[in-house]
Amino acid sequence: MTEQTEAVEQGPERHVRVVLVDDHRMFRTGVQAEIGRTETTGVEVVGEAADVDQAVTVITATRPEVVLLDVHLPGGGGVEVLRRCAPLMAGAQSPVRFLALSVSDAAEDVIGVIRGGARGYVTKTITGTDLVDSIFRVQDGDAVFSPRLAGFVLDAFASTDAPPVDEDLDRLTQREREVLRLIARGYAYKEIAKQLFISVKTVESHVSAVLRKLQLSNRHELTRWATARRLV
Repeated sequence: MTEQTEAVEQGPERHVRVVLVDDHRMFRTGVQAEIGRTETTGVEVVGEAADVDQAVTVITATRPEVVLLDVHLPGGGGVEVLRRCAPLMAGAQSPVRFLALSVSDAAEDVIGVIRGGARGYVTKTITGTDLVDSIFRVQDGDAVFSPRLAGFVLDAFASTDAPPVDEDLDRLTQREREVLRLIARGYAYKEIAKQLFISVKTVESHVSAVLRKLQLSNRHELTRWATARRLV
């Protein structure tokens, strides 16, 4: 047997056990296909979850080294998963580490999960190769961010003053904030639906809820509201 053949049969030198947490099954399937080829990438997907309760159950049962965590989840979002898994993150011997993987690049989403204990935050535009690299870096205890997102964290933690509470914004769910931001950026309902992997009808429902909660009449007022708060 040649050295080259032996190296191929041994596979990757490193190995990491991962749980995927995302409420879109097709996205989880895509990530699994992209990074879950253990013999090539060294990543073994040991569990999946679509909401907060499932995530806590699967993570507790499997004790992975790294969790890929979506920010917006039914049942309270990624921050709630982090809160309920805090004891697992604190383990001295084999801590569970979290890497946020989200379509959102909003400062409040990034800061929220980092404050909650996540080791990094990457957006869903990341390549499979870079995602695998990020997973191993998080396993090693490094902090990993997509370009420009690290600046949000540095700014937030460099400030000695707590950010002001926006009661109007706090009325919105994480998903409603995401739809709000895309509407304010000029996206059509069909574009939002495609980007967030939801139906146009669901987008319309979220927009109606946002307008009602903020007491606004139309998307033009909504855009002005979001722009004034620098959410765009």
